[in-house]
Amino acid sequence: MTKRGLLLFSLLSTIGVSAQEVVSTQGESYSNSNGSINFTIGEVSIDTGTDGTNDITQGFHQTNWSFLGLEDHVTSFNASIFPNPTSEVLILKISAFNNVHYYLYDAQGKLVLNDIISAEETLIQVGQFAPGNYTLKLNKENQHLKTFKLAKNH
Repeated sequence: MTKRGLLLFSLLSTIGVSAQEVVSTQGESYSNSNGSINFTIGEVSIDTGTDGTNDITQGFHQTNWSFLGLEDHVTSFNASIFPNPTSEVLILKISAFNNVHYYLYDAQGKLVLNDIISAEETLIQVGQFAPGNYTLKLNKENQHLKTFKLAKNH
C-alpha cells in the first residue's frame, strides 16, 4: 500500500508541477521527465489569479528602487507608487488627492523635493538624485497619511 501511495503522489506531483510556466527576466527553469521547477530572483509576488484550470502569479523586479517599508497612518487612504524599479520617474497614484502634499527626504532627513498633488496620477522626477535611502511622505492638512521608505540604487 505504501508503494502505491508513493507512486500516486509522485504522479500527481509531476502533473501539477509540469503545468506551470514562469515568464521572468531573471531566474531559471529546470525540467526533466519527472517534473519541472521555476524560480525568479528578486521578484515580489503582487497578485495571483486563476480561471479554475490555470494559475498566474504576477510580480515585479526591483533593480533601481527597493521598497523597504510602508507606514500606513490612515488605512482608508489609498496610494501607490510605481514602477518600482525606476531610476528616472516615480508615478504616484492617488484617487482622493485634494489638498494632499508629498515630501521626499534623503537619508539625512533633508527635504529634497515637495509639491502638492493636483491629479490622480503624479510624476515625480528622481533621476537627478544620488543613490541612497529616501522617504516619501504624504500629508493632508498636517496629518500624516502614508510614509514610503525607498532606496535608489542607480
